[in-house]
Amino acid sequence: MSRYISIVATILSFLFFSCSGTQETKTIIMAHSLPVSHPVHKAIEFLNEKVVENSGGKMELKIYPSSQLGSEREVLELLQIGSVAMTKVSAGTMANFSPKYKVLGVPYLFRDADHGWEVLEGEIGKEILESGQDYLLKGLCFYDAGSRSFYTKDKPIRTADDVEGLKLRVMNDQMAIEMVNMLGGSATPMSFGELYTALQQGVVDGAENNPPSVVSSNHYEVCKYYSLDRHTFLPDVLVIGTRVWESLSAEEQSWLMDAAEKSLVAEKQYWEEAVESDMKYLREQGVEIIQPDTESFREKTRPIKERLMKDPVLGDLLTRIENVGS
Repeated sequence: MSRYISIVATILSFLFFSCSGTQETKTIIMAHSLPVSHPVHKAIEFLNEKVVENSGGKMELKIYPSSQLGSEREVLELLQIGSVAMTKVSAGTMANFSPKYKVLGVPYLFRDADHGWEVLEGEIGKEILESGQDYLLKGLCFYDAGSRSFYTKDKPIRTADDVEGLKLRVMNDQMAIEMVNMLGGSATPMSFGELYTALQQGVVDGAENNPPSVVSSNHYEVCKYYSLDRHTFLPDVLVIGTRVWESLSAEEQSWLMDAAEKSLVAEKQYWEEAVESDMKYLREQGVEIIQPDTESFREKTRPIKERLMKDPVLGDLLTRIENVGS
């Protein structure tokens, strides 16, 4: 365990229960990496409201946004040892802990958003969420994180060939790294919190993400080209550590699960509103919105799917995903 994780774990071990008057309130520590202006944080606040409502005040979340308790990976490690209860992370980060999540990072996996949600809210999605329990991480539900696209400082991306030679920040996710490198770029994994400075200083030429993240991080101040290639429809995941989950009573688990399901409905609405508002804002800030040749990206990244089709586990998932709704 790293020194950072050890220190945070020691501090948080004293914070799981708090008292409110004569009624003991069970406090669930929830940490994530997004700023409070982000629509997903708004959904997590909604989640807390529903937890309090469902429990009659017997349970609540204590929310630590903006990477206060560490990066996505560090917080997942805290979940595994039971020092933090819950988090919201990208499915790409979960893929480093639970292999079935890797399939969700395949470029152009879904035909469209409707196909994506039919998969994520169906049996395949449930299977992927439950797969994390083998690694002490239980997925409660997926959150909408839209589609991810490239944004750059100096060179617009209009076709897949334009990625050639660009240093592009990606999450520490093997699928994202492989995708950028296959396009001829140089994938540069780093934490989201370090990216603004890296863009400013020219450490990287650009990155890839969804509109609310581009706006809430202020990356549009540095990057004036946003190319909507929509290479992945990569969801976020609401996760609870199994050590904490198994310490809850059946009633407490039901309070939390019901709140999670209701928060997803709210989150989808918050997300839709944010994307519409943020795309308008990006244009107002002088960002050029590019509709690139997406077929060139699809063709150039096709070998990733072809390779994974040979994997006994991921190949089966890919085939089943393709057959959903067809």
